Amino acid sequence: MFCIIVFMPTFQAPQVVPIPDDAKERARAFAFAVTGTVNYKDSNQDVIEKIRDDHFVSKLGEEAAILFEGRNCSVEGPDYGVYEAKRKSWAADLRVNDLEVAVKTQRRSAANRYGLSWTFQDSPERRDPILDRPDAWVCLVVFEDLKEGTECVVHPLRKIKQLIFEAPRLARLVGKKQAVYLETLIQRGIMKE
Repeated sequence: MFCIIVFMPTFQAPQVVPIPDDAKERARAFAFAVTGTVNYKDSNQDVIEKIRDDHFVSKLGEEAAILFEGRNCSVEGPDYGVYEAKRKSWAADLRVNDLEVAVKTQRRSAANRYGLSWTFQDSPERRDPILDRPDAWVCLVVFEDLKEGTECVVHPLRKIKQLIFEAPRLARLVGKKQAVYLETLIQRGIMKE
């Protein structure tokens, strides 16, 4: 409980975080390296470029969440290891002051089409175990891909039990993922934009 007191009050509003070029290149290299080791057919996803981009964007979000280091927190991650299928895990993306933190990231351009949301795997074949851990921490990030440069907006941490899960608006993802929409969280007073 001590760690929560240490870093939860560090910010209450979303923070804009510039992503350095070296972090962007690490994320890009990871995305190219990992793409051949994953299978997302259970999510109706077999377009290599989309899979690669999803991994790139997720690593940018993890890089942005390192902002906690500048707030006197110890941060472990992101993990840039590329593992064979049987060694992949659902381990937390980061550890902040010894707390496990999952990071979810969406491109602003995708948000403009489908609504600003973050998805969690929830299909019969694969279910993100964090969905069964109400006290697990999540960091929601937006990659501002419609702006010059590379920056992300990092929202304050929330527990899974504080989020409101809905069916995805994209019909092909219904029954395969659950979505958290910023619009709903704002309406319910859970988050700010």
